[in-house]
Amino acid sequence: MLDNLSSRFQEIFKKVRGHGKLSESNIKEALREVKMSLLEADVNYKVVKDFTAKVRDKAIGTDVLQGINPGQQFIKIVNDELVELLGGTNSRLTKGVRKPTIIMLAGLQGAGKTTFAAKLGNYLKKQGEKVLMVAGDVYRPAAIKQLQVLGEQTKIDVYAEEDNKNVVEICEHGLEKAHELGSTYMIIDTAGRLHIDEQLMQELDDVRKKVRPQEILLVVDAMIGQDAVNLAESFNKVLSIDGIVLTKFDGDTRGGAALSIKSVVGKPIKFIGVGEKIDDLELFHPERVVSRILGMGDVVSLVEKAQSAIDEEDAKSLEEKIRTQKFDLNDFLKQLQNIKKLGSLGSILKLIPGMGQIGDLAPAEKEMKKVEAIIQSMTQEERKKPDILKASRKQRIAAGSGTQVSDVNRLLKQFDQMKSMMKMFSGGKMPSFPSFPGGFKGGKGKFPF
Repeated sequence: MLDNLSSRFQEIFKKVRGHGKLSESNIKEALREVKMSLLEADVNYKVVKDFTAKVRDKAIGTDVLQGINPGQQFIKIVNDELVELLGGTNSRLTKGVRKPTIIMLAGLQGAGKTTFAAKLGNYLKKQGEKVLMVAGDVYRPAAIKQLQVLGEQTKIDVYAEEDNKNVVEICEHGLEKAHELGSTYMIIDTAGRLHIDEQLMQELDDVRKKVRPQEILLVVDAMIGQDAVNLAESFNKVLSIDGIVLTKFDGDTRGGAALSIKSVVGKPIKFIGVGEKIDDLELFHPERVVSRILGMGDVVSLVEKAQSAIDEEDAKSLEEKIRTQKFDLNDFLKQLQNIKKLGSLGSILKLIPGMGQIGDLAPAEKEMKKVEAIIQSMTQEERKKPDILKASRKQRIAAGSGTQVSDVNRLLKQFDQMKSMMKMFSGGKMPSFPSFPGGFKGGKGKFPF
């Protein structure tokens, strides 16, 4: 998401940096391109108009025109205004004084409410909360079963009444069950429709009045673009929602919903869904999203991903093996698998400053799979002692992994280079990096695994 907008902003900023100093005319020229970029990204016209007016008022001033680096100051103004447009700061869930804190989900059919219910439950569970999910979608075929399956996967309790069509009753009974289990959070998965209608809204309003949720979150498919804003306005009029959840935020969308919804509806985006896995849920941080849009990366999110995906004991063990030079192909394989937990190479590189514009990474992903297959085709002894790999063993490994002997030889050579480099590190020396061992060719350069 927002890739096209990010590319356009990079081009605009490149032109701005090319000016020796900023003048009213080149600021207006840059803002004209910013305006077109936002409109092409399906951002609400009024939002774009207000945004560019604010940037222009701040940019056309004495401080900027006489600044040492006016280009950077212009970028900072755009950055600050985009952060403000997205809500300023991240908005967290409000926890109730009484237990359980009730979170009610609303939205149209197909937005991803049921999956988000499980993702949110999993997120809260990791924070030490005891969660109960209530199956309030009694109309969609298999909706209850889907929530139950997700509950089994996440080991979260699910309350359902398969023969009862009275959603208000189900939620009341679910609240009794939550008290019985000592749940600290109760998440209600409600029904959706293909479009907004009076029956849907009345049912949701009845549930709201009866169980009085602490938070009502509207789950919106980010890929529907500007329609997401209209949808949020309609639900907000009836339910007075507390926040927005954008699912499929990793999809191939123009980004208008994310950049318009807070300004138009006045409700913050609280979570974004960034993938299909249960763990693919992030708190919405406006400053981090803007940083990605402007090509500055998002190192904080990358570190958080690494901390959640990589076991601390494994990290300490790896450090010890590198220090004592006992790093083998088993450890190398484990590092490859840890990287896969962080997401695709493309999604990882977008979080690293200056790396977001790298081209097609499909060959690199393919190379990683090939390396993984080669190592998995080795015996445990061969992984620990790659020196024993002679011609016949290499032929067997190549055949088992669907690769060539030359691929096996290249991996072994790169692994030896990596061990030599690690030896220099452990000795306190700083090696040069002309060609990172185990690296792959992707985009314009060569990058490490």
